Amino acid sequence: MMRVAAVGDVHMDIDVLGRYRPRLLMLPEQADALLLAGDLTRHGTPAEAKCVAQEFGDLGVPVVAVLGNHDHHSDQQVEVADVLRQSGITVLEGDGVVLDCPSGRLGVAGVKGFGGGFAGRCASMFGEREMKEFVGTSERSAQALEAALLGLDCDVLVALTHYAPVPETLHGEPLEIYPFLGSYLLAQAIDAAPTALALHGHAHAGTERGMTSGGVPVRNVAHPVIRQAYSVYQLHSDEARVAVSQATA
Repeated sequence: MMRVAAVGDVHMDIDVLGRYRPRLLMLPEQADALLLAGDLTRHGTPAEAKCVAQEFGDLGVPVVAVLGNHDHHSDQQVEVADVLRQSGITVLEGDGVVLDCPSGRLGVAGVKGFGGGFAGRCASMFGEREMKEFVGTSERSAQALEAALLGLDCDVLVALTHYAPVPETLHGEPLEIYPFLGSYLLAQAIDAAPTALALHGHAHAGTERGMTSGGVPVRNVAHPVIRQAYSVYQLHSDEARVAVSQATA
């Protein structure tokens, strides 16, 4: 059994330092790895990234992250990612990592993702250049996620995004903004690989649980949704399947 802890949308700045740390120090007893689902900073500055590094670095378990839209806000996402990597946090964007855990090899493929909407109610590659650029960003992101998922040799595979792959975990958000919260293309990428679990953030007023059309469990781990320092998901693997259950964090 692998135990994956996850949280997103922590929006760190100096005034938030210490909020999560006491609980995070218990991670080695509760999880094999911690996954961070984007929006780690408030405005995407290196100074805020240093707060993330201080809060989420050196925890005794591997920490893997993707960035979110807030982390891109100041156009310093490269610098933000560099600060996190210098603290030992693995930052993914269209690539993956395999972690050697006590119960096997955990593969994590990650991408920020983008909007676009969901089947039957989505933007299409038609019309103005601006619209085609918007949809093209979603397509490239999903393609990168699919390639990363398919490229990992591991025992259990997890997809990590900021934007949502399914609408079910958006319930509670205004319907009008669904196209800006996620894309069905991410779910197609997730279903193209033997993915055991998909984690995302971004939807603060959404709900936790959903599923892709291919049967992959999806969990919205935005902090305003899970309302704790992290949730822990237990991945029970045998030759036939991987079952996902939740442990108390």
